[in-house]
Amino acid sequence: MPGPHDDIGYNKAAIIGRCIARIHEEYDADPELRNVTHVDALTLNIERACQAAIDLAFHVVSSDKLGLPQTSGDAFLLLARSKLIKESTARSMVAMTGFRNVAIHEYQAMDMSILKAVAQTHWISLVTFCEELGFSIRKVSEN
Repeated sequence: MPGPHDDIGYNKAAIIGRCIARIHEEYDADPELRNVTHVDALTLNIERACQAAIDLAFHVVSSDKLGLPQTSGDAFLLLARSKLIKESTARSMVAMTGFRNVAIHEYQAMDMSILKAVAQTHWISLVTFCEELGFSIRKVSEN
């Protein structure tokens, strides 16, 4: 089983699972993304899930001594180079990191179509990432 399966890893995976469940709840409550409260809660839970995935990636990279990532995206790429996750998963997670950066740092206005795409389908990248590292969160996140 790749990566450290310790309390830190399991806790990060559990956070991701809870956030995915909340993403579903908030999106289902307002699929047109017209209610600011639901949009804020949706965005916050996507941010939290992304941050937990970044933390998990850094934890595995550090524990397995895979290198010194210079950015969050580098951590996912190191995991892929070490064959702990697929290249396609690493690319998806790098994209999620980019979304998180826009949402947190407000580099640009939030694109509602991207927010909607994450809520509808791209959340599965978070599940795939965890599963490839040996953490199952599907039971928590399925609707």
